[in-house]
Amino acid sequence: MQTSLSKLLNSNRTVVADGAMGTMLFALGLKNGESPELWNVEQADKVRSVHRAYIEAGSQIVLTNTFGCNRVRLARHHLEDRAAELNIAGARNARAEADAAAHPVVIAGSIGPTGVMLEPYGDLEYAEAVDIFAEQAQALIAGGVDVLWIETMSALEEVNAAAEGCRRVDPTFPIVTTMTYDTKGRTMMGVTPEKAIQTLDTLQVVALGANCGNGPDEIEAVIQKMHAKNPSDVLIAKANAGLPRMTDAGPVYDATPEVMAEYALRVRDLGARIIGTCCGSNPQHIRAIVQALNTP
Repeated sequence: MQTSLSKLLNSNRTVVADGAMGTMLFALGLKNGESPELWNVEQADKVRSVHRAYIEAGSQIVLTNTFGCNRVRLARHHLEDRAAELNIAGARNARAEADAAAHPVVIAGSIGPTGVMLEPYGDLEYAEAVDIFAEQAQALIAGGVDVLWIETMSALEEVNAAAEGCRRVDPTFPIVTTMTYDTKGRTMMGVTPEKAIQTLDTLQVVALGANCGNGPDEIEAVIQKMHAKNPSDVLIAKANAGLPRMTDAGPVYDATPEVMAEYALRVRDLGARIIGTCCGSNPQHIRAIVQALNTP
């Protein structure tokens, strides 16, 4: 059932987003080193099954499987010339599940970082970054997303480039942004929550906040600082399912659905309006969050 982010927010209730995509795809057979985005065409049924599971758990916002679907990251898999195709396919997979849902669901076009640094810290020119993000945004909109979701950013310059690319395609299309505060309360590039909200407010995004990082405690601190800085902003919290510990099989996240439900209640009370989860989570975490938020 189609809706808009503004309609969800106008309900004055906490809006529940989805959880991890990569974690779920690995559980379905994605191998290390493979492109998750290629699954949008080669394993579309499996990608759609992830969206469906989150929707059935109660998610009202579902992010497309396009986090690394810009041509810079796709080049690692020699897929850069298929950027438009894979973004459109990712959007259509999510769109199909949302349209079939029993409750209203917003499709958010996931736009992650390029994975390289912009000048002067790296070789990527700002204008080229804008072009890269515009290409992705255009394809996501063509595929049917409702909002462009710029996520997991660490540099404000790259957020600006992504937002500018989105605005070039459609100046009025809704945008949200989240950054990752995984370095002692700052992003990897040293951005504080206060600095982020001050800068991102100038971009006139619908909502902003934090995702990924080192688990719920970190996200809660970020939301608290952002809400204190500007209580009127719509804030997003999408925490990892705990602090990962490394094993021979890869990172393991130990936070149970009950733990993440408690996080959802705390972060709501701190000012978050949109709450979901990130790495290490699954639909069981979202189901627990929905139940907790809807319990009087």
